[in-house]
Amino acid sequence: MTNSHETILHVNLDTLEANFNFLKSKLPNAVKTIAVVKAFAYGLGDIEISKYLEKLGVHAFWVADFEEGVQLRKKEITKPIIVANAGYKSVNTIIQYQLEPVIFNHRLLKLYANCKKKVSIHLKFNTGMNRYGFETTDIQDIVSTLKNNPQLNIESVCSHLSSSNDSNKDGFSEQQIQQFKYLCKNLEDSLGIHIPFHIMNSNGAMRFSVDSNEWVRLGIALYGGLDHPNLKQIFSLKSVISQTRFVKKGQKVGYQNSFVADKDMHIAVIPVGYADGLNRKLGNQNGQVFIKDTACRIIGDISMDSFVADISEVSAQEGQEVTIFSPKYSVSKLAEDLDTIPYEIIATLNRRIKRIYSKE
Repeated sequence: MTNSHETILHVNLDTLEANFNFLKSKLPNAVKTIAVVKAFAYGLGDIEISKYLEKLGVHAFWVADFEEGVQLRKKEITKPIIVANAGYKSVNTIIQYQLEPVIFNHRLLKLYANCKKKVSIHLKFNTGMNRYGFETTDIQDIVSTLKNNPQLNIESVCSHLSSSNDSNKDGFSEQQIQQFKYLCKNLEDSLGIHIPFHIMNSNGAMRFSVDSNEWVRLGIALYGGLDHPNLKQIFSLKSVISQTRFVKKGQKVGYQNSFVADKDMHIAVIPVGYADGLNRKLGNQNGQVFIKDTACRIIGDISMDSFVADISEVSAQEGQEVTIFSPKYSVSKLAEDLDTIPYEIIATLNRRIKRIYSKE
């Protein structure tokens, strides 16, 4: 099939599989994996990513809201789909599509208890991040509600590490882990049942000991957004040169005349802009792209649908391929340059960018 798109996010499914297999090899055999595919699988495309991971044997998928979960179900994803923030108006839809809501406060728990319909739920506790979650002191009230509502099937208990990527805060992470294990034991004893638990995210699973009774939530590690020698970036963003031109010393480029040529230059216009998710901070020589493996500085302000690069040091013409990031020119390095995180760069890529999935 001929592809007519010029700006393409290439996703390598073989690399996704290699990352998954490596991560699995680091975990005890009994540990189940939850693939985090919220936010359009961090911008990579939730449907294709989920279909492939389902074939690889993930236990469940983690999404942000019920609409993401419904979308997966409509595309025939059959594994459990855990909804992190199901909201208060989606109970019937959650049940209709056999989604599994995360219950993190008494209002939600009462809402699902009162509907009297069978539903699988996941309980979330706050262990120090102070975002979503019950407190440890809520356990007895939760137990009472669950015992009086056997239609609520508790699938797991979860929490979230706030700083698992920062070795300087390992002491706090260990406190969270120990507090979480204590409350899980308390909950199990009070209910008299065995309950799987999960607090480990990608960095947590890579850096801390994982219990054989545990599940792990894998997101950015699957996609190769972590700086680790055994995890490879699975995606590349490429475009082409739409137009070239020569500018003379003293001529201006872009909005606000923000760039003034300090010499005669050969420049290229590339059809990717901030509406596509390209961060405006990369403009005015703060960022670069690669043409024939040559770094070319971005000059002037980034526009809504395009940017300009200095191609004076490379022989290039209209139609020439341009690499914005790739496994060779990683999004982790780009994130460092922007003083941000890889998640933000890929999750904000507009869906108008064509995604192409391939196996080598």
